[in-house]
Amino acid sequence: MCVTVRITPDGVFVGYKIPVLENLGATLDQFDTIDLSDNEIRKLDGFPLLKRLKTLLLNNNRICRFGENLEQSLPNLKELILTSNNIQELGDLDPLATVKSLTLLSLLRNPVTNKKHYRLYVINKIPQIRVLDFQKVKLKERQEAEKMFKGKRGAQLAKDIAKQTKTFTPGAALQTEKKTGPSAADVEAIKNAIANATSLAEVERLKGLLQSGQIPGRELRSGACDMVEEEEEVQEEMQESVPMYEDMQGAEGHNPDGDEMQEDMHMSGS
Repeated sequence: MCVTVRITPDGVFVGYKIPVLENLGATLDQFDTIDLSDNEIRKLDGFPLLKRLKTLLLNNNRICRFGENLEQSLPNLKELILTSNNIQELGDLDPLATVKSLTLLSLLRNPVTNKKHYRLYVINKIPQIRVLDFQKVKLKERQEAEKMFKGKRGAQLAKDIAKQTKTFTPGAALQTEKKTGPSAADVEAIKNAIANATSLAEVERLKGLLQSGQIPGRELRSGACDMVEEEEEVQEEMQESVPMYEDMQGAEGHNPDGDEMQEDMHMSGS
């Protein structure tokens, strides 16, 4: 969505409901300060080369992430005011570490400020910062940040807490949730298995396999390892679906009529 804004003499673009930063090259790099407060900007990127810009005001937007290589577009940015935005995670702040000129940063009324070790993490990540959330960074805080994130253990801690907000990729959820039916080969395998069933127990076994998402005959196309696993699963299905068959096996030799019963079952099943 492209929004045309009027370039004011003082570099103020407040309240235009701008969703995306575009066409800022029209400013001709003539401002020390640009105010983009009270808009609907979600990502801080899209800047042309603005060597003169030193202060950027972005209060009351929807910013939740930053573009990469901001220092290339804003090489002299010193003050960045992001009060009342939607930055969620400490890791989301990492792109600001490359802006070596940044000395004042406000993240007040962003969810990220409630994260554990928030202030020390920012001081460690942006060591040249002098004022954070309109509070001067003290020497004691710098020492604490250095101690906390020093060495391998500190680097691991920084890595553990620097989670980043997951960005939505259009179409990704739909692809994940898309359900596909059996392939032509699977359909053929099902038909063959049903046609070759010779007993009620075999039919029940096939039914159990299909209900569990397995395709009869697929093991022939999956290799020897898959065949072993499939056979074990088939045995479990048979034990669950035909408990009478186990009872008859256990009673063999003790029931004089056992052979006749098995023969009768075979006749009725076929």
